[in-house]
Amino acid sequence: MSKLSLVAVTACVSGVAHTYMAAEQLEKLAQKHGFRIKIETQGALGTENALSEEDIASADLAIIICDISIEGMERFSRCRQVKMNIQKALLSPDILFAAIERAKVLPLGSIVEPK
Repeated sequence: MSKLSLVAVTACVSGVAHTYMAAEQLEKLAQKHGFRIKIETQGALGTENALSEEDIASADLAIIICDISIEGMERFSRCRQVKMNIQKALLSPDILFAAIERAKVLPLGSIVEPK
């Protein structure tokens, strides 16, 4: 089986530290479990590493790690999604991984939001 391909967006209230800490956490998780990942950050500096339509269309699922509304959320309407707040993603990577594992087999458009 090929590597799981993920896209992600991270965004926090201030758009500084936690946005980038969440992106780093996702990078570590992807490396640990052998996923491919592209991460867009929406922070104080604006949108960085913007995901293309092709990136999103070719991804197995989208991960949205945020404490605020993200710009362009409609881009992910046809994707399997995992949505989680930043604190939980930073403190509980095992819960995030379990949500990814659960979401990857669901129908397109499904959303997993771990509590």
